[in-house]
Amino acid sequence: MSATTDKQIADILATYGEPLAGNVWRVQGTAVIYHKALERIAVQARIRFDAPVIVRAERDEAVILVTGHMPGPNGDRTEWSIGEALIGVNYRVSGRQAAYVFAMAEKRAKDRVILKLAGLHGLLYSEDEADEFKASRPDLVAANQSRRPEPVREPEADEPDSGKVEREAEAANDADTPRAEAGFASETELTARIDQAQSINAVTDLMLAPETQAALAAMPPGLRDEVREHAKARLVALGWPARNPAKGRKAAVA
Repeated sequence: MSATTDKQIADILATYGEPLAGNVWRVQGTAVIYHKALERIAVQARIRFDAPVIVRAERDEAVILVTGHMPGPNGDRTEWSIGEALIGVNYRVSGRQAAYVFAMAEKRAKDRVILKLAGLHGLLYSEDEADEFKASRPDLVAANQSRRPEPVREPEADEPDSGKVEREAEAANDADTPRAEAGFASETELTARIDQAQSINAVTDLMLAPETQAALAAMPPGLRDEVREHAKARLVALGWPARNPAKGRKAAVA
């Protein structure tokens, strides 16, 4: 994604009070946005949806038509889109996971309509647009990495049993106490780096960096939200547009 596209996306998101950092990530160069961020944009833009129209209904497939309206200075703007979900093709489930083809089809259609009305269509995609987009979410990637078992060191042939016991005790201590301390240090260091950023682009680049995304994903939800709000406050202090729904709607329509 080019810097020009980044700026275009950031400017549009700003009209709805949403920063680029923390909401958007990249999958092989494609910009992807959280579904929850699109829901917040829909609220700010006062988008309302007609009742969905079922185009196709099968046991393992659903195709749904969704129409949305957004108020503007010259009347409502209207956009429509179709959402599709077919198990095993563009909607994969595994194990005991339940499949909700109608819910997924409707979600995809609504997200596409929001992107069109907000002026973001063609610039980025919803995380629910494809399985690989959702699987690449920074928080899910970090969670999966944390679940990977660490390799167990085999004891040396001449190593006494007492040494093995001491080593296991040290490993247990390392796995418990310092982990919380590292998380707190990571949050403190990250907020300090946010404060040191001297431009909007610097804050955005910091928040989009892979190591930052991994650190955020490892934090408890409440702490993660605090860091993101801290980044948003820093953006505002550097001149990033504060939340102004009326101005945002006017800018999006123009």
